Amino acid sequence: MTKFNEVKALIASLEGDADKFYNKGNSAAGTRVRKGMQDLKNLAQAIRLEVQESKNAK
Repeated sequence: MTKFNEVKALIASLEGDADKFYNKGNSAAGTRVRKGMQDLKNLAQAIRLEVQESKNAK
């Protein structure tokens, strides 16, 4: 469950940069959003593996 909380925190931390990119046209913020989305993808994959391992162990 800690990784799921990390996902929520990561999304919340990206909200400001997403606003800067989409509403203010800040390109550097877009780069930070892209990096954050890649981190989110990796974290989501780790959660998927964790859930699968737990499911298979039962």
